[in-house]
Amino acid sequence: MNTRSQKIYQEITTAFQENRRLLAVLLDPDKVDVEQIKSLVAKINQSPATHILIGGSVVFSNLIEKIIAEIKLFTHLPVVLFPGNPSQIAQNADGILFLSLLSGRNPDYLIEHQVQSAPLLKKSNLEIIPTAYLLIESGGITAVERVTKTVPISRENIDEAVATAQAGELMGNKLIYLEAGSGALKAVSKEMIEQLSLSVEIPIIVGGGIRTKEGIELAYKSGATMVVIGTAFENNIEFFNQILND
Repeated sequence: MNTRSQKIYQEITTAFQENRRLLAVLLDPDKVDVEQIKSLVAKINQSPATHILIGGSVVFSNLIEKIIAEIKLFTHLPVVLFPGNPSQIAQNADGILFLSLLSGRNPDYLIEHQVQSAPLLKKSNLEIIPTAYLLIESGGITAVERVTKTVPISRENIDEAVATAQAGELMGNKLIYLEAGSGALKAVSKEMIEQLSLSVEIPIIVGGGIRTKEGIELAYKSGATMVVIGTAFENNIEFFNQILND
């Protein structure tokens, strides 16, 4: 009998059904100073954040579990892995977005990394959330594009994005993650989020290139259940204080 927790997914699903907004802060382990985690998490606790994601396209740090342990000393927010490859799996996280990069055709990111991860995940207590990951063109080459060697879906090709998201839903994924990429020049467009939200019946997460209060608001109004803030907070830990005071 599978007794693995579904608490994180249930919270996201409930927010989706109630049209309630969730916000995740994405932390890159390579850019987290363990000595500064208490003050970093204090800023997250003061923000509207409901979740903490941790991971990146490429992570060299071997301190992911230590970083997560330190984070958990100072917050009750769920810590969810957002892994670029199996080496980023940490047993002390609360859950993992089990990503399939459906927008690309590189078999490593469609199935190979998932096969490598499966034995580790089956032995873990992590809540596993199958997630269709769609990389959207953002005006420049992002780390995700370089690492995965895949071509993003064009910002203009909304039909392809919709069909890809629908395929992900029909394959059993529980979430759709629309990703413009770390440091994206342009966020996923309002039109694309709107069309996807009308075309699938599962929650949509949107991240990449969102740097303002207006950008966050637009993503929610367009149909995102969860917005992810990474680079904006990474570059300025006062980001949320500043936008809340605008």
